[in-house]
Amino acid sequence: MDRSRRQLISDGFAIAALATPATRWLTKPTDAPVSHEGGRQVGRSDLEELWRAADEARLWDSRYGGGNWKANSVTECLRLNAAPLLTRTYTENIGRELFAATAELSRVVGWSAVDTGHHDTAQRHFIQALHLARAAGNVESGCYVMATMALQAFLRGNPEQAADMAEGAYVRGLGHAAPRVLAFAKLAEARAHGRTGNAQAAKAALGRTEELLASIRPGSHDPEQLAYMTHARLAADATEVHRDLADPKGAFAWNSQAEPMPADRFTRATGIRMAVLAASHLQARELERGLVAANTSLRILSNVHSTRAHSYLHDVTRALAPWKTRPEVADLIRRTRTELPTAT
Repeated sequence: MDRSRRQLISDGFAIAALATPATRWLTKPTDAPVSHEGGRQVGRSDLEELWRAADEARLWDSRYGGGNWKANSVTECLRLNAAPLLTRTYTENIGRELFAATAELSRVVGWSAVDTGHHDTAQRHFIQALHLARAAGNVESGCYVMATMALQAFLRGNPEQAADMAEGAYVRGLGHAAPRVLAFAKLAEARAHGRTGNAQAAKAALGRTEELLASIRPGSHDPEQLAYMTHARLAADATEVHRDLADPKGAFAWNSQAEPMPADRFTRATGIRMAVLAASHLQARELERGLVAANTSLRILSNVHSTRAHSYLHDVTRALAPWKTRPEVADLIRRTRTELPTAT
């Protein structure tokens, strides 16, 4: 834990990756927690402030994308608020939660970086978050971070590696992580298998995700930071999985279950889903329906600062190439290029 504390403070989260951080976490996911002496006492109010900052950042990220001003705010909170607390005085129990809260802040900052296409920055924050989760003695936190890292690997074009990471997070989290956390890991695995075209593995992972979400009982341990991981979220991602499997019928069926997600809160996710739906309609050669979904996606995503989200709609415009001479298609392509930054 002392090494994690020094890295966080001295390197400002711009640290070099360990050779095999994921493997090391899988081998030994926790360190023995210790108390610390060094300045004023860290209290419950300090921890609440960190968790509140992470909650607000997740909400703004979902509504406005990783390029919103809150992303910079939470980065400053990480550097100016969380890091100094690690050098102060705290008991073993407070120390556990302090490191877990700081791990979540680092994970949130990393995901914002993924969303804006800054993958090197994101990787550094995810690796640091994994160190912090380990220092917290919190396997559940590490499982969540590892599954998020798997999503980054998936988005960077490494679905086989992503599937392995997500499966590792799930297996290591068994017996330690709440069902909703395990469901998140399984959903990441499903997305990776979908991208490789492995329909059997993808559908098995989706089925396990459903089972885990259905197993959650009122009053049981259920981390608030994953409250968004609902059946509607599963359905939205399953729509994309089936698009990747070139199964538009399956995509349409899952999309109907994702529709209850409120667009005013899950703005980016809804915009992405509509782009995925558009692509599925084009796979089915349903141009008119594809254009309706694509135009809806453009309207939503024009207010979202997310390179990742915009890339979904740029993919749709490329899929529209066979119809590009039609006026309504040419208009959509033009407006997409004009209103959304080009994906990087």
